[in-house]
Amino acid sequence: MKKFILPVALALSVLATPAFAADKVRIATEGAYAPWNFLDDDGKLAGFEIDLGNALCAEAKLDCEFKANEWDSIIPNLIAGNYDIIMAGMSVTAERKQKIAFSDEYFPVTKSMMAAESGKTFDLDNLKGAKIGVQGATVQADWLNANLADGNTIKSFEKPDQSVADLMAGNIDLLLAGDGYLDEIVASSKGKLEFVGPGYDIGGGVAIGMRQADKELAGKFNAAIATLKANGTVDSLIKKYFKKGPYYTSITLDGLKAEIEALTARVKKLESK
Repeated sequence: MKKFILPVALALSVLATPAFAADKVRIATEGAYAPWNFLDDDGKLAGFEIDLGNALCAEAKLDCEFKANEWDSIIPNLIAGNYDIIMAGMSVTAERKQKIAFSDEYFPVTKSMMAAESGKTFDLDNLKGAKIGVQGATVQADWLNANLADGNTIKSFEKPDQSVADLMAGNIDLLLAGDGYLDEIVASSKGKLEFVGPGYDIGGGVAIGMRQADKELAGKFNAAIATLKANGTVDSLIKKYFKKGPYYTSITLDGLKAEIEALTARVKKLESK
């Protein structure tokens, strides 16, 4: 979940930016923050937010297209009118709400986690002398600079995969990022990486970013989000990409029984091998 710092000069363009009036909704995403959004093997945008965005647009009967945009300029380009909404793992924050509007959340608040090479120990309550990596202009970067910059070295990266590469290479000691991003990184590291500490509560839930003037568009997306939360689509996509939830639909006894039966069958199958 991320945070962006808006340059002052571009902030002045807010007053001059017209409200949404196009036939096609242009959705900006980063394309470099798996499983939220990424480029697949064919170079096409894919991931949780691409699937969710397409489902929301279908529900709202809107014609939409996704476009990749660098993280650092994603809010300025929204305000300038180059895009109509943002779906890029963006956390709702009070600072951001002074510049842009947000839809209702489509992903709840989750932990930000520290990852390190397996076997290394750190006293996170009294951390000193550590090199800590983080993607720049995020809520995690802001938190690190406010809380752990004293006595440690904070190294910012333009893209999240760059920070992971430096951690794997031993160039940084710790990496702070959202658990939704780090879960798969740690799980697929073949034991080279592990989580350190219980994690931190940083930022709000994830939502669609849009211009403050686009109230009609916000209403359409909020209605679609509410419908897809209620019918289980949002939870289904969260489970597909993050193996978590449900967050927005209740677990029925029948559903829980089915999950237990499926898990029992998988265990028996493994035991028979």
